Amino acid sequence: MSDLYWLTDEQMARLEPYFPKSHGKPRVDDRRVLSGIIFVNRNGLRWRDAPKDYGPHKTLYNRWKRWGDKGVFLRIMEGLAAPQASERKTVMIDATYLKAHRTASSLAVKKGMRAA
Repeated sequence: MSDLYWLTDEQMARLEPYFPKSHGKPRVDDRRVLSGIIFVNRNGLRWRDAPKDYGPHKTLYNRWKRWGDKGVFLRIMEGLAAPQASERKTVMIDATYLKAHRTASSLAVKKGMRAA
């Protein structure tokens, strides 16, 4: 698969200050796991459908879940969005892409509920 997503060295250097410290057993390759998490989320895949190049899908999910619960991804986004002293940019995140089942619009009518 040639269209896999990999974080660059520069991107990893910007992200590393936000990673939690590893306690005990060292973590598996952060670049591989984070690239896999981004690939899965960007393409709307199930964790089990992640390409094998990113490692076991269970590892991707566990890192995503644990770091999400600890607020690591939130700190990364806040840190990257914070204006730098020499660099002023506007950062926007668009969340307008929503999926709805094809029968979602007719559900209220079938259940006897009417819009007020």
